[in-house]
Amino acid sequence: MTVAIGKALGSDVFRWAIDLFNHGYYWEAHEAWEPLWHAAKRSTQHRLFFKGLILLAAAGVKMREGKRIAAVRHATRAAALFRQVVTVPSRLFETALGMTPAALAEYAEAAVTSRVILPEPKPDQPEPVFDFIITCSFMG
Repeated sequence: MTVAIGKALGSDVFRWAIDLFNHGYYWEAHEAWEPLWHAAKRSTQHRLFFKGLILLAAAGVKMREGKRIAAVRHATRAAALFRQVVTVPSRLFETALGMTPAALAEYAEAAVTSRVILPEPKPDQPEPVFDFIITCSFMG
């Protein structure tokens, strides 16, 4: 199972989704992570991890739309999922995120509990709403 997880976390699709997320393309990141979530049928931890990322991206979409209640709901659910994958003994998820899943859970919750001031939008360029970035040094 670790090999399959490692392959997904080291994939170009995963890294592309992180790049999209970090640049504020939350819907696109959500769409990129979704096939990885669907493909993770045999690993509960893998599915929880990707579902958390999808929900975090959805929270970003809702924050940008000014839908605070929906953003809080998505971010809270994402944080709960990230806390569930903390029990994975290897450091695969930590390497894939550039931080522990527990740290990402805290960032997710903090993003929706603090007042978010969105910058003026630039034409055809989304602005990130999160004050953290996800890094990936995992090479599969």
